[in-house]
Amino acid sequence: MAREQREARGRDREREEGDEFIDKLVAVNRVAKVVKGGRRFAFSALVVVGDQKGRVGYGSGKAREVPEAIRKATEQARRALIRVPMREGRTLHHDMEGRFGAGHVLLRSAPAGTGIIAGGPLRVVFEALGIADVVAKSFGSRNPHNMVKAALAALKACQSPRMVAQRRGKKVSEILSGRRDAQARDAQAREAQARDAQATAGASHG
Repeated sequence: MAREQREARGRDREREEGDEFIDKLVAVNRVAKVVKGGRRFAFSALVVVGDQKGRVGYGSGKAREVPEAIRKATEQARRALIRVPMREGRTLHHDMEGRFGAGHVLLRSAPAGTGIIAGGPLRVVFEALGIADVVAKSFGSRNPHNMVKAALAALKACQSPRMVAQRRGKKVSEILSGRRDAQARDAQAREAQARDAQATAGASHG
């Protein structure tokens, strides 16, 4: 009876909030606790919640039944939402790395039309966040919990040019011009490396 009341309250809460958030289940594991007289089984769930407009969060829950574990994880995720600034509403402002435990992820901004190039838990995070173009790579642990937490750690460090300008006491145009100059220098360096590689290859063949 108590569980049914809790589930009813959860459904009412979801109806009140409407379709503002989407919930995505990342993983469900069966866990066991050794007690006097045997082992007691339960389920743990990892859920990512987002509004597809720049807010995302994750949560984990454990219960004797899967639906209850998912409900707990969803409630925790909605209480832990963070806001991530996005460029043009579709990608990240800059590249970033995130670490949590043995998890290590690299997130890179991408041009329009790239899509979400990421697998598993990382794709779920970006879909809930509302990012349309991004490239992500996981180098560390494949544990979904570590991957999601590493991705959120990286996203927390994301800053828009406006945020950087306010912190430095400069204008946004100055920050953007500096970024363009840096991108131009990087492009020139890559072209020089490519020419050197071609020249080396030609000399070796000659």
